[in-house]
This record gives sequence, structure tokens and C-alpha cells, in this order.
Amino acid sequence: MADTQYILPNDIGVSSLDCREAFRLLLPTERLYAHHLSRAAWYGGLAVLLQTSPEAPYIYALLSRLFRAQDPDQLRQHALAEGLTEEEYQAFLVYTAGVYSNMGNYKSFGDTKFVPNLPKEKLERVILGSKAAEQHPEEVRGLWQTCGELMFSLESRLRHLGLGKEGITTYFSGNCTMEDAKLAQDFLDSQNLSAYNTRLFKEVGQDGKPCYEVRLASVLSTEPILDSEMNSKLKSYEFQGSNFRVTRGDYAPILQKVVEHLEKAKAYAATSHQEQMLAQYIESFTHGSVEAHKKGSRFWIQDKGPIVESYIGFIESYRDPFGSRGEFEGFVAMVNKAMSAKFEWLVASAEQLLKELPWPPAFEKDKFLTPDFTSLDVLTFAGSGIPAGINIPNYDDLRQTEGFKNVSLGNVLAVAYATQREKLTFLEEEDKDLYIRWKGPSFDVQVGLHELLGHGSGKLFVQDEKGAFNFDQETVINPETGEQIQSWYRSGETWDSKFSTIASSYEECRAESVGLYLCLNPQVLEIFGFEGADAEDVVYVNWLNMVRAGLLALEFYTPEASSWRQAHMQARFVILRVLLEAGEGLVTVTPTTGSDGRPDAQVHLDRNKIRTVGKPALERFLRRLQVLKSTGDVAGGRALYEGYAAVTDAPPECFLSLRDTVLLRKEARKLIVQPNTRLKGSEVQLLEYEASAAGLIRSFSERFPEDGPELEEILTQLATADARFWKCPSETPSGQA
Repeated sequence: MADTQYILPNDIGVSSLDCREAFRLLLPTERLYAHHLSRAAWYGGLAVLLQTSPEAPYIYALLSRLFRAQDPDQLRQHALAEGLTEEEYQAFLVYTAGVYSNMGNYKSFGDTKFVPNLPKEKLERVILGSKAAEQHPEEVRGLWQTCGELMFSLESRLRHLGLGKEGITTYFSGNCTMEDAKLAQDFLDSQNLSAYNTRLFKEVGQDGKPCYEVRLASVLSTEPILDSEMNSKLKSYEFQGSNFRVTRGDYAPILQKVVEHLEKAKAYAATSHQEQMLAQYIESFTHGSVEAHKKGSRFWIQDKGPIVESYIGFIESYRDPFGSRGEFEGFVAMVNKAMSAKFEWLVASAEQLLKELPWPPAFEKDKFLTPDFTSLDVLTFAGSGIPAGINIPNYDDLRQTEGFKNVSLGNVLAVAYATQREKLTFLEEEDKDLYIRWKGPSFDVQVGLHELLGHGSGKLFVQDEKGAFNFDQETVINPETGEQIQSWYRSGETWDSKFSTIASSYEECRAESVGLYLCLNPQVLEIFGFEGADAEDVVYVNWLNMVRAGLLALEFYTPEASSWRQAHMQARFVILRVLLEAGEGLVTVTPTTGSDGRPDAQVHLDRNKIRTVGKPALERFLRRLQVLKSTGDVAGGRALYEGYAAVTDAPPECFLSLRDTVLLRKEARKLIVQPNTRLKGSEVQLLEYEASAAGLIRSFSERFPEDGPELEEILTQLATADARFWKCPSETPSGQA
């Protein structure tokens, strides 16, 4: 059997998202709006398969065919007859549920490959003897021959997402290196093109010079159309001795279906802002224009307090090894009014709380643009995973001048972060009951502060295309050096493009640190309804949770490549290092032996020193993070961040050795079952599923009732059209063309 870090355990937690009451309260037109937005999101989410690994679209198509022909109970009878044990069949169900949840065969949280936890020969017998194979023998056999080897392969390069020799990615062709990624970013910056909706494919021309295709995601490909903004960009370029060609049409048939449902949703929009927002999204996905998506995002920011909230597009860049390309995601959710009232109070207090942050006023935005901040119950979240909270849009220029929105996903928090005492690792026994009682409430506080005042704070110093600065060069002083500002962002440069591979993690670390820092403020705790001893317990558990998370983060570090695979977890490890460095016994991590005789560890946080030792240490660190970000000081930012993110076996903590303990004791991230909506006449129905791997599979089997086979055909055709970019003769599985 495979190493446990590359499988999903049979007892993995599975929870269902509960949004029944929020959906029941929607008006008929609101339900129709939510339904069509959900359909657009689910269709678009399929693009993630093409953004993950070469084999992911084929695996998805194969599994979908299997379970459309026989539901999990029916296929179980066949599998047992073929010689599988109950445990092996459950392992197959868990693998399938994992592929659906992550939209591919790599974990969205950690970027590690996972493989079926049963013998390949047994799975082959089940697949080739299935009803699906009986109905479509050539197609099913062809899919298995294409993806079977890669489904199980744990060849070193295939174990993690990464670029070049470091891993696999389909954001770049297989022959691209980090140097190619940097050159492409320079090219994109020179043409004022965003990388968010692109992929990069490299070929070598007859003259021996590399030729790069920058392919934009769009419905249209090369059709000449009255579309001046994009048409002027679609051509060949010579750049620094290399040829670049900008094309479009990536994921075209998938985005066509997204656009069709956005058009239908427009008919049920509640406001003109929603109509204009959807019109711009349609423009963006049709033509491949990030500028149109920005315009849509402006209208989205202006659409204050909608009953049905949504966002869709190429959004988060965590899984691009270079940190610039956005993974497709779309969500639809309904407002939770009780928790939203607390967030509204937090927003009202934001300008005052921003003054508490440990950097000079010149390093804060000139004006705090009051955002929407709501707690939402998710109906649909399509993509590779579901976060606890979101602060978007990610476009730096919009965030600085137009603002943003914050959302906390209440029903996700309720199921994803519930904790069982017997599964609690690395805590002292006397902390466990307190932790279980206050983890949920403390996390509400942390998410609120992280999203609103973490991601929502701080100014970037920019020189625009006309040479004008958005700060006073004469009077603004760098508090770390005592000198005038020496560096800034030039026109066309963004946080992501400048800080690239560390941008996401660095920013998550800054936001998490703001949350820890401001949760010490009594006013914040009062907003969330905590006073006295309860307030102190919330603070303690919030800090304790971060310290424990920093230790758990070691699961996502790869010693062989000296690299981190998950931005949020790297950020939490960095904070743990900062608090350990503070000294005076504030935090300790001690190796122990568990009651089972195996290696274990305990984290200790001295609650009496959080304010006297922890706060000053965090204050110094936060100020440095913000100053380096504001000034665009990449060299200084990398030195600071990568220094804290380094994992060594130096005493006293011996983190590399502790990593083995963390892997030994790790608990798999929960899978979440989402409902479907179905249109019956003019009425929208909510279809819910049981909290199990089989229930999750059923939800996907019923997700595309009208065009499931067509979608699988589309996915495999798109994957096959680009398959040459990841094939090496030595890596071609037997049985493949």
C-alpha cells in the first residue's frame, strides 16, 4: 500500500453543508437567481481539472461514467463479486469523493497527490467489468489506459504540484522552469496583461529559440470581432530574445456553459449593480478580458448587502507554482443575519481599530473604504476546496481605490472546524476541554479580523504611468531604517507579480498576525459578545490554536525540495517561529511519547505572557511585514519571510524530526458534501445528500443531469489537445499511444 501521506483514510470525516433554512427564506426570484449562478459556478469549476494535472480530466470522466451507470450501492455488489474486500471498496469510494472534492487528484490543501488505497489490478477488474464498461467498452477501456498508471504513480516528480523538476502543474507546459515563469511575467507586465486567466505553453522553434504561448481563458478563440481591447493583444511578440504569442480560447466550451447561465441569472438580478456585474463577467469570460472582470468586480463591491451573494472567476493564485495565475472558483450563498450584525459592528469600528495597528499612518490607505462584511450560508462553492472566509477581489488597484468585500462562511465553519476530543493532537490535557468549548467562537473572531482588518489594511506605494506617486516622497519615512522611501511599485506591477512565489503565504501571514494582534483589544471581544473571563478564554484559545496550527503545518513542508506546499500553513508556521523567538517561555514545543508508545509532542502557551511577551514580538514582526510590502521591497521581504519559514533540525525544537511526528499523528482534512439545485417548471428545488463518501458521489452524479456525458467528452478532448505538453517518451504509460 502507498505511504499514508498519499492516501485518504477510510475513516476520513465527511460533513454535509446545511443551508436549508437560508434557502427556504429566499423569494422565488432569489431562488432562480441563486440556481443559475450555482449552475455557472459548477460548470466553471470543471476547469480546475484542467488546471491541476494532465490526468485529472480523464480520472474525473472515468469515475463519473462508472457512478452514472451504477450508484455506489450497486457498484459495491459488483466490486465484492470481483474480489474486493469491504475495506478496499470503501477506499475506492473515498478516493472518488476526494477527486470530486478537490477537483482533481491533488489535495487542494497541501498540493499533495493522493492515490487509491487498494491494488491497481483489483480496481482495473472492477472498472473493466462494470456496467459502464458494458455500455461503452471502448470509451471506458480508453480512459483507463490513459489515466490508470498515472492514477497510481508516486514517481517523485508526481507527488506534489510544482514547476519543472519540483512537481507537476498544468498552468505551465512540462518543460517550463521557474526562469520561464519569470520571463513570462516580465513579458505580461510589459504588455499590461494580467496572468490571472492565463496558462503558459513553451515550444522550441526551428531556429532553436523558445516560443511561448500565453493562452487566455475565453469562449472566443481567434474569431475577429469588434473587441478592440483584446484583439489588439492577440498577436506575436519578440521579447528579450524569445518569441511570445498571445492566444485565447482556453476552456472555451466550459466557459460557454458558464456564460449561458450567467445570462439566465441576469433575468433575476435584484439590482442594476447585479445586472451590470453579470454583464461584465459575461464579457470577461467571452473575450478573455481581465479588465472586464475588474469592471464586474467594481459593480460587485457596490452591490451592498445582497440577499444572495456570489463571486466567480479566476480568483486565487495559491496553486500556481509562480503565484500569479488564478484557479477558477465560484460561490453562491445566502446571508446569515445574526452573525452579519456582529460583522457590521466590526466594520463600523474598523477605522478606529486600524489606528491600533503597529505601522505609521502613511503606511495605511488614505481612506478606509467601508466594505460589506456578511456571514453567509453557502449553497454552492465550486473549485478545489472551500475556505472559511474570503476577502476579495484580489486586484490590488481595486482594493486600494474601490475597496473590497469580506465574507465569513458560517455553515462551512460549523462543520469543517468541529473537533472531537479524542482526535485532538499536541495539546496538554488541561487545555483540551477549553479548546473544544472556545475554538468555534475564537475562530469567528479570528476570521473576522483576518479578512476585514488583515487583508483590508495597508497601503502599497505606487508610481503610476505618468510618474506620479501616491505618497509624499519627501516626508514619508521608513520606520525600519529612519530614511526616506527607496522602493515602490511601478506602473503595471502588482503585489502578486512582484513577490510571486511568496506573495500568497506572506499576505496570509500578515492577515493572521493582524487577527492575533487585534483580538487582544477589549472592544473587538465586546463586539463578538465576550467579556471578562470568557473574553480571556477566547484570546487564549485563539493564540493556542495558531501555535498548534504552526506545528500541524509541518505536514505541508517537503524536506526534499525545501519547500512549502500550502500558503496558509506556511504562514502559521512562520507565526509559531516568531512566537518561539520571543522567548521567556511564551511558547514551547516539547517532544513526548504518547500513551500508544509512539512519538508525540505537546505545545504549551503561557497565557499570562500573551500580552507582555507575545504582543510586543508580534508588533515588531507585523510592522516589518507591512513596511516591506508597502515599499515593494522584494529582497527584504524574502529575507525576512523565508528566514522564518526555514525548517531545520536545529535544537531546541528540531522541526524536521517533529515533522515525522506530525505525519504520524495527522488527521485528514474533512470532505464536504454540497447540495444541488434543480429547476422543476418555474420552481427551484434543493436536493440534499447524506454525509458520507457515497453521498458526496451521489451529489456529483446528479450535478449535471442534462449534459454529464457531453461534459466528460469536452474535458477529455481539451486534455488530449494539450497532452503533448506533458509527455516525455520515458514517462508514457504502457498501453498509451
